[in-house]
Formats: sequence, structure tokens, C-alpha cells
Amino acid sequence: MKVDRLVSIIMILLDKKRIGAQALADMFEVSPRTIYRDIDAINMAGIPVRGASGVGGGFEIMPEYKIDKKVFSTADLSALLMGLSSLSNIVRGDELVHALAKVKSFIPADRAKDIELKLNQICIDLSPWLGNSNIQKYLEIIKSALQENKLLSFEYIAHRGKSTTRTVEPYQLVMKSSHWYLQGYCHKRKDFRLFRLSRMSNLQMQEETFALRDYQKPILDFTDTLETLQTEIKIRIHKSVMDRVLDFWSYEDFSPAGEEHYIVSFPFIENEYYYDILLSFGDKCECLEPSHIREEMKRRIHDIAALYQN
Repeated sequence: MKVDRLVSIIMILLDKKRIGAQALADMFEVSPRTIYRDIDAINMAGIPVRGASGVGGGFEIMPEYKIDKKVFSTADLSALLMGLSSLSNIVRGDELVHALAKVKSFIPADRAKDIELKLNQICIDLSPWLGNSNIQKYLEIIKSALQENKLLSFEYIAHRGKSTTRTVEPYQLVMKSSHWYLQGYCHKRKDFRLFRLSRMSNLQMQEETFALRDYQKPILDFTDTLETLQTEIKIRIHKSVMDRVLDFWSYEDFSPAGEEHYIVSFPFIENEYYYDILLSFGDKCECLEPSHIREEMKRRIHDIAALYQN
């Protein structure tokens, strides 16, 4: 958006003594002619920008308009840059580019090295190793729909593979446990629902707009509920899958069982998701107890084997 670009240019000019039109054009991926029009707009807004020609020339703001960049500490700037940089890996858009430019403009030259050092101490990369190739495209569509209050339509694969067509009023993008979700009001269900982006297909933004409702934020913390549903089972695992089991439970619950195996008290809920976790360990995991879960595992393994008999 032009307004975002103008604000970003102002922040850059507040920080730098002088910068050329081509440098600004490259930064915002526009033409130098657009930058000249932006500078005219900034002058019309009452902020005096003057230009200098020749070698080392460019635009600069009058010194009396400079601001005190000590308003942010080194820790403040590092935290802001870390958060914005991690988001820019997965949520692309001009607003993040401009926000990063604004924050960087507050970095004094004498603290730049220290801030860069602290920023590099922690790396947050939320982009997946592998995944649905549509996710990035869908994020951009949903962002536009959120900004313009427009309806979304899509095909959705729900529980047990049931496919339905949904029309949804979008209210919030949610990232939970490395997965993206859309929270919105579903016209089919007449209620707010949480939709996982990876289960969507044929996502389209409609021309029709909607009036905002009283928004119901999604419930994202199920700790108390899970504690009432979970039971502990005992599994015997080979050490070769120990690293994967540690993704679900802590090392303190591992007891050595010989040189090659461990007995693990594993938190379990009797549903498809948890049975699939156990099956994913293959022949490196055996459910020891309780007996009814062990029997259910045997039944599922038998069904899998039956697929390959012919």
C-alpha cells in the first residue's frame, strides 16, 4: 500500500543522512519515478525533504525532524526484529517489509553490530521442511479476505475423510503447533469453526462482503481437557526410535529394558490420532498394557497386513 511505503520512507529518511532515489526504489521494488512522487507527497504533508544532485546525492530530511533513537533499547530492537523476521519467512507481504524497514531505521550506527549479534543468537524459522504447496498461496488469499471483510469458499476434508463445501466469514489466522488454521463463521454450521489450511482445496475469495459479528476466539489450550482424557500406557521401544518418542514425552519417563530397549509410560487417548502415532513407530514399538489397547493394536496391524496379502 502507498501509505505504508510513505511511512517507511519517512522512517528511513529520519535515520539516514542521505539516500538516493534508486536505492529507495530497489528497497520497495518500485520505479524511481514512483519514489519521486512519494517524496512530493511527503513534502505536501509538511515534512521537509530536500534533494541533492551529483555524486553522493539523494534525499534527506531537515535535521530538526530527526528523532531520538534511544527510545528503544538493544534488547527491544533485537526482539522486534526477531519476531518480524520469523514471520516474514511464512507470511509475505509489503506490510512486513515496511515494518522491518521501520524498526531497522531505529538502529543507531554505534549499536548495529551489537544488535545483529543478539539477533543471530536465536533463529526462529516457522516455515516447514516439507508440506502442502498451497499453504503459502492460501495464506495470502485469507489475508486479503480478512482485510476486505470478504467471504471465503473452499472444499474441506473433515473427520474420517468427509468432503464438504464451506462458505466462511474469516476472522483470524492461527498458527498452532506448526500448523495454520482459519477461525471463521461457517454458514453451513451456523457457528464459529476452526479450519486447518492443509485440509482445504479450491480456496476462493468471493466478491460478497459481510458484517462483522461478535467474535468468538478459538479455544487453543486443551491442557485441562487432555489431562482428563489421557491415560498412561506402557510401551516397549527400540532405541532407534527414541528420538521420535521424545517428541511426545520426556526422557524422565524412559526406563532401560536391556541394552537395546526402553519401557516408556506414554500418555494416550483412545482415538485415531494416538493409534496412528503408535503405528508410525512400526516394529520398533510394542504396546505392553493395558490389554484392550494391545488387542486393538493387533487388530489394526492385522488389517494393514491384509491389504498386502494379495
